[in-house]
Amino acid sequence: MRLKLDNFTLALLISVTLASLLPATGAMARILDTTTTWVIVLLFFLHGSKLSRQAIWAGIGHWRLHLAVVATTFAVFPLLGWALQPLWSWLLPAPLVQGMLFLCALPATVQSAITLTSVARGNIAAAVCSASASTLLGIVFTPLLVGLLLTQGTSHTGGNPLDAVARIAMQLLLPFAVGHLLRPWSSGVLQRLGSHVRIVDQGSILLVVYTAFSSAVVAGLWQQMPLPAMAVLFALCALLLATMMLWCVWLSRRLGMNSADEATVLFCGAQKSLVSGIPMAKVLFSASVVGPMVLPVLLFHPMQIMVSSLIAARYGARASIPTDQSLPPQPAQTPPSHDR
Repeated sequence: MRLKLDNFTLALLISVTLASLLPATGAMARILDTTTTWVIVLLFFLHGSKLSRQAIWAGIGHWRLHLAVVATTFAVFPLLGWALQPLWSWLLPAPLVQGMLFLCALPATVQSAITLTSVARGNIAAAVCSASASTLLGIVFTPLLVGLLLTQGTSHTGGNPLDAVARIAMQLLLPFAVGHLLRPWSSGVLQRLGSHVRIVDQGSILLVVYTAFSSAVVAGLWQQMPLPAMAVLFALCALLLATMMLWCVWLSRRLGMNSADEATVLFCGAQKSLVSGIPMAKVLFSASVVGPMVLPVLLFHPMQIMVSSLIAARYGARASIPTDQSLPPQPAQTPPSHDR
């Protein structure tokens, strides 16, 4: 799992580098912009097709777990971002502050959250249900939170957050719902395609990242983002991730959850979705500001995967130790001997 994730992170870095050195301009930029719109539609159609209805019903009963994840994703994360905004404004350029707030408003991951929960031997059915619900709720909550958190109207093109909800619903929710409704017919095709579906998933994100950064580079992204600011951004993303992971563990134990449910809350609640974030940024913001808006999530994504992979392995190792092996073996009892 780590090898695949590392490959995708490397591909993201290559996409950003390529966009920085050879950005798409003119007619090519317009073609890519239209192409990425349809690629995003395909991406969410595939996500809907892969979502198992049986897994949804199996995990839907864990209401306390789902409430903890939703509250963390769409309440605690944004409130923390709002509270830290003065510190971020002091340390970062304004576009990166906006990007950090956008990061805090995003839904949770789906695929990586489920994979990490599986590695940690957590509640996989609940993870499928919770992560998928987070994506769907994000279609409504993320634009509304963006409208509340991002006060500088120069970078936010939505005007009315409800209009942004409608646009995101058309580009993300509609193909997701159609894909899920067609699952009885499409699931067999997806199973036959196997790993090729992952190539389409990741290739779609790479194309959107390249297109977004091309527009940002043409608008002077790297002249506005000095190297010290990028180093500070990395440190702040690490601090945000650590804070939210500690919060998820504390909340789970406060609610009396077992280790499996705790791992599920941790990997569904403390992560933010790159797959949803990039398309949402493309819908919510003008092309010239999408690059700096998604820089924080591009840093946060590989960071959360690498840290979570290590933690998931520790959860899994701890869960694999049988209870009766947690104590050292006792010597066999033998009858006392009177021989000296």
